[in-house]
Amino acid sequence: MGETKQVLHNWKFKACEEKEWMAAVVPGCVHTDLLRNGVIQDPFYATNEHDLQWIDKVDWEYESTFDVEEDLLGSSRLELVFDGLDTYADVYVNGSHVLSADNMFRSWKADVLHVVKAKGNTLSVRFRSPVREDLPKIEKLGYNLPASNDQSELGGLGEQKISIFARKAPYHYGWDWGPRFVTSGIWREARLEGWSGCKITDVHIQQNQVTAAAASLTASIEIEAEHAWSGKLKLSTDGLSWEQQVTLETGNNVILLPLIITDPKLWWSRGLGEAHLYTFKAELLQEESIVASRTVRTGLRSIRLVRDKDAKGATFYFELNGVAVFAKGANHIPNDSFITDVTDERYRHEIVTAVESNMNMLRVWGGGIYEQSVFYELCDEYGILVWQDFMFACSMYPGDEAFLNNVRLEAEENVKRLRNHPSIVLWCGNNEIDSAWAQYDEEGGWGWKKNYTAEQRAVIWQDYEKVFHRILPDAVEALAPGTDYWPSSPLISLSGDIKQHAHPLSSEGDIHYWGVWHAVEPFENYNIKVGRFMSEYGFQSFPEYDTVMTFAQEQDLALDSKVMRAHQKNGDGNRLIKEYMDIYMSEPKDFPSFLYMSQVLQAEAMKMAIEAHRRNMPYCMGTLYWQMNDCWPVASWAGMDYYGKWKAMQFYAKRSFADTMISFDRTDDGQVQVHVVTDLLAPLSGDLQVTLYHFSGERLKQALLPIAIEGNSAAVVFALNEQEWLGEHEAGSVMLHAVLEQEGKLLDSKEFYFVNVKEQKLAKSAIRITELEGSGGTRFKLEADVLAKQVWITAEHEGMFSDNFFDLIPGVAKIVEFRLRETGEPQSKPVHAGNVQARSMIDFLAESKIEIS
Repeated sequence: MGETKQVLHNWKFKACEEKEWMAAVVPGCVHTDLLRNGVIQDPFYATNEHDLQWIDKVDWEYESTFDVEEDLLGSSRLELVFDGLDTYADVYVNGSHVLSADNMFRSWKADVLHVVKAKGNTLSVRFRSPVREDLPKIEKLGYNLPASNDQSELGGLGEQKISIFARKAPYHYGWDWGPRFVTSGIWREARLEGWSGCKITDVHIQQNQVTAAAASLTASIEIEAEHAWSGKLKLSTDGLSWEQQVTLETGNNVILLPLIITDPKLWWSRGLGEAHLYTFKAELLQEESIVASRTVRTGLRSIRLVRDKDAKGATFYFELNGVAVFAKGANHIPNDSFITDVTDERYRHEIVTAVESNMNMLRVWGGGIYEQSVFYELCDEYGILVWQDFMFACSMYPGDEAFLNNVRLEAEENVKRLRNHPSIVLWCGNNEIDSAWAQYDEEGGWGWKKNYTAEQRAVIWQDYEKVFHRILPDAVEALAPGTDYWPSSPLISLSGDIKQHAHPLSSEGDIHYWGVWHAVEPFENYNIKVGRFMSEYGFQSFPEYDTVMTFAQEQDLALDSKVMRAHQKNGDGNRLIKEYMDIYMSEPKDFPSFLYMSQVLQAEAMKMAIEAHRRNMPYCMGTLYWQMNDCWPVASWAGMDYYGKWKAMQFYAKRSFADTMISFDRTDDGQVQVHVVTDLLAPLSGDLQVTLYHFSGERLKQALLPIAIEGNSAAVVFALNEQEWLGEHEAGSVMLHAVLEQEGKLLDSKEFYFVNVKEQKLAKSAIRITELEGSGGTRFKLEADVLAKQVWITAEHEGMFSDNFFDLIPGVAKIVEFRLRETGEPQSKPVHAGNVQARSMIDFLAESKIEIS
């Protein structure tokens, strides 16, 4: 009786037509194995991506030899299990074909009891080229389906968009921030599983009703039995246990066990309370000896997406344990083009970055993968809510029976795999397809429809509805009842008419606002185009100089160099950064300065957007910027680069996402308003001080007043007349500084400038850095003699400052701490910084206009 596992190691690989084998690592992929063996150069360096497009047109074979461990040999059942095969694979054990795979997002199993022997087994996995596999499908279909981000030309395929046929990570085919590496390989664990008697295959803690007083649950326990069996089923957690006698039939059994937990410890998102987790253990007992067992971890909470009609349209917010949560966060993409290179520590760095940036939500975007378990476990532990897309993005998909069935099985498996995670609060059908196709608006969308006949359009839309209005919601309803499903992001509502498709001024549903950036609208439009839930918006920047130098050389440091263009996947990206910089910023003196200025520009844009969204609560109840992270070193919308380094924007986001925040706003009638926003549930009172400073540090005017606002709200607490406060002073030489304190403790502070950076009269500032006594080189005080804008501190040693890219006002000191996030450490800890340097924007500006392109 019992269950045993044996992970399979000792792998080698080769191109099918070659004779020579090379060492392989599983989990892994062909690209990383070729790199490890010195066959290819670093795929991310310079323009190497362009030279590696041959890899996806070759068939590859992986082979392992193994002996079956003794305790497995005696099992009644023995299965070969692959948690992930990417993508078209045929599997052979000792020459016998045991399974064929055609979906990266599903696991694959085969009964191998009668195929294996005790010693000297050979396992072979042959991967068919995804390009050669799928090209014939276009001819069969008769036309290309839209797939805007599929970089088919780079892959040597011209206009032939094949990504839509493969149930494989869409971003592998290229995106407007990512390279085209169409991988093949064993990307999750491969193992043997043996068992006899009974095996608990799944435990789902269904949350029927959860309140602070009681949690009414149903444990759904799936058991596979080799033969009829009677005994006791026991479920336990946190000192509580439930038992019942069970009689199992041969095959699959589902036992439902009702549970009540009184006074449960609830699971809360970051900022609202503890993210408490319960571990439930299910055991089958025969006369008190354990026959089979399985544990799962979950958090007890009530969650719903609230879409109630109101005077302005309809709400769109998440209610957690009865509390309306303002969602603060970003869109998550895979952390690497080669997923198996992402260590647990890299996942932890991302989630802790979200926590330290005062976020409470990440959206797992639909062009990547259903993430590795560790991602969701960390979100559970840290109280980060997850908006989970199914893996469909910016494309129309085929609707043949085989494809639809594959999608149905994929959806069922992934909903089932992830449903115990309390962090997952929404399943969303796809990214941007409803608004891109715009079925009910002849002039709307991305112009896709015009490429098809009326008959083709009807078929394409019917196929869309089969997947996103039937198969996917059915899977969620059946397997994760109580979890909300949203058909497409963005969407107004599933109305079946022109009112369905989202637009930047929708007063219902969620919005992706890209007028700033793609349409070159001014940053100020972030203040105007505010919806009920802003699930995407963004602005690009370059990573810092050290990151750029991991893929470039000095001679490549020009915007239009071949290398810099290869690391800018949004066609107009470099031009757009430069165009916006010319509008809002002063001229940088050289290319490294341009990199710094691009980050400052991005940070200022995102600050304006985030704070506009938060000031507008409860009308707007969510702000998720694009994007959290990068999958390679590149110019992109990310706030944190490929190596985990925070850009200026990440420090800005941390400040603008603060649980209690001050925000300035300027009205059309010449008023400057001070808003206070708090996500904390208790009423807030404190003392507000607003000071007009000259850039020299002279205090020109000041207001002091007590303020009070409700918990979980936003309010204007002070307004001043701009002309009265400016008086005779030049708008480009003065600033406002607001400070909010509660019983002497600083809650927040914020600056306001009357004109853009370009028009500000900045002078060279001397920044004094003083190491705080007794800190061991970890804490520093910074002071400036005149206003120092966008102070960027760098350290000799590895690590990160607690704040960066901030303004220093003369007479207002800033204290920062230097920290290092060590492997396995949940949070970063103070560490010696070594030599510390600080530069401000003036150090990066050109004295005369120069060409940086």
